[in-house]
Amino acid sequence: MNSMRRNFNRRCFLRSTSALIALPMLETFGVKAFAAAPAAQAPQATPAKRMIFLNFGWGVTNETWFPNKVKVGAQWELPEGLKPLARHQQDITVVQGCSNKFSNEAHWGSTFWLTGANRYAEPGQSFHNSISADQVAAAHLGKDTRFASIQLNSPDVPNSGHGPGLSLAWDMRGKPVAGLDNPVLAFHRLFATDTTPLAERQAMLAQKRSVLDAVLTDAGDLQHGLTKTDTDKLDEYFQSIRDIEVRLGKDEQWLNVPKAKSALNEPKAGLAGRDEIQLMYDIMVAAFQTDSTRVITYRQPVGTLLQSLEIKVAPHDMSHYTPGDRMIASQKRDTTQSELLAGLIDKLKATKEVDGSTLFDHTCLAYGSNIRTIHYLDNCPTLLTGGAAKMKLGHHLVLPKDTPLCNVWLTMLKGIGVNTEHHGDSTDVVKELIV
Repeated sequence: MNSMRRNFNRRCFLRSTSALIALPMLETFGVKAFAAAPAAQAPQATPAKRMIFLNFGWGVTNETWFPNKVKVGAQWELPEGLKPLARHQQDITVVQGCSNKFSNEAHWGSTFWLTGANRYAEPGQSFHNSISADQVAAAHLGKDTRFASIQLNSPDVPNSGHGPGLSLAWDMRGKPVAGLDNPVLAFHRLFATDTTPLAERQAMLAQKRSVLDAVLTDAGDLQHGLTKTDTDKLDEYFQSIRDIEVRLGKDEQWLNVPKAKSALNEPKAGLAGRDEIQLMYDIMVAAFQTDSTRVITYRQPVGTLLQSLEIKVAPHDMSHYTPGDRMIASQKRDTTQSELLAGLIDKLKATKEVDGSTLFDHTCLAYGSNIRTIHYLDNCPTLLTGGAAKMKLGHHLVLPKDTPLCNVWLTMLKGIGVNTEHHGDSTDVVKELIV
């Protein structure tokens, strides 16, 4: 054991100019290490399916965002908070009655939104998550694109009611997937030309492969004599290495293919609030138009949105509204978000595919939050649009109270062709959504 301990300490870290990977903390050896650091093509003749998830924190204005529950089906009326979407009413569906039954944090508008996970599902742990719906979709839709998925984020997360996470996305191990925090980063990730010479990029990838091989050799030497807890940790570690290998394989596949060109100009730095959201929406459309990716999530800002509207009410105070300035601020937020969403739908409808159809026809989009309003976690605001999943649009659906929100995600996933029987805490598809 002493020789193993010395060997472990000596090779705890494997460093290079382009990679740093460390073994996990194992109680068997009584030492601590750091977690592993993870290191367009032309549109197809047959349009691909695409998926967007848009999430906001702090919920909505209960009295003016949700349609009247008496008027359901196709004969529904847009409430005040959704009025900017009037020109798209026949192409949107609002679903009421859904929730994530394990949610217990009033200000976590996004953490479990796409997973439906029980944070206490792991014995002895205070936080647990599972794979998000977008990553399930990415495994199905992202095989033929440079980026299996793109996660968009905002630096204003602390003021936007989102909770733990690095984006809306969580991988198959329930670990957070990092997001791009502003339009400049998103633009460069998708469209900026890599000026590093090809030979140098090939060498960097080969070096990363070499590091992975060495790490796996070291980790394999440690497998004997571990406790069950350490064995589980090491299994999770091996999975993280496999994830990195998949990403390296993706990088190698696209190494000789230049990034797609977009008609968008490089964004100005420092955009926030309304301008940031609008530009992120433009980048989404460009990413789909160039088939750079087919799955996008966006964890949207709320605090900077209020600032850009010259609203002086603090985001948290707004979410705890009462009649007066706070409620007016909440309603203004709802209306502005609906205006921006309507603009995104406009662009999806205006962007033509090679067969004469539109991006809208081949995209399914979900918009909402894990919180209804104030501290209420039932009846999560949920709006759906787009033709990819063959969902029933132009309707208002009121489902039985506490229908799993994951039933909606399961319906969407099956609608785009994912062969799965459940997602998160789902119990069935939403039959009322299926055409």
